[in-house]
Amino acid sequence: MDNKYEIENLANVLVKELISSGKLIAVAESCTGGWISKALTDVSGSSQCFGFGMVAYSNAAKTTLLGVNEIVLEEFGAVSEEVVAEMVTGTLETSGADFAVAVSGIAGPGGGTIEKPVGTVWLAWALRASSGPIVNTAKLFLHGNRQEIREQTVLCALQGVRERLRVQKKQ
Repeated sequence: MDNKYEIENLANVLVKELISSGKLIAVAESCTGGWISKALTDVSGSSQCFGFGMVAYSNAAKTTLLGVNEIVLEEFGAVSEEVVAEMVTGTLETSGADFAVAVSGIAGPGGGTIEKPVGTVWLAWALRASSGPIVNTAKLFLHGNRQEIREQTVLCALQGVRERLRVQKKQ
């Protein structure tokens, strides 16, 4: 299936599910450059469930706007589980949303290393809970050109939101 078509369909479903459950979502993006936010806000009625979208491309934006610890950034790098987890919790706290998703990755064609090759992407999802945010992370190794890596990242991020919405509904 074409990822663009799948992204559009999934965004439509997510917006409807978020609205029907009365939940707000917030997004923090690096390598996708606002594409996740765009996919969600392309859907009519998304203003009822979309609370916040931030493109934190630079490390300064990650620390200043999302509260990522500079020491964590220096130690683990922007494309790491530790940083994306701090991005998603900072997004949840800043936005007041019920759900948050954050992504950071190396879309290429440059920027990759042996340890973190082009196509390395970290995603994080957070759900607001009375005991504190529930955070899940995932590491992806994607293949393709820059556009394809970014597109696959958007799709995976949205699929992760959908999975977490389903789990929450069952609780």
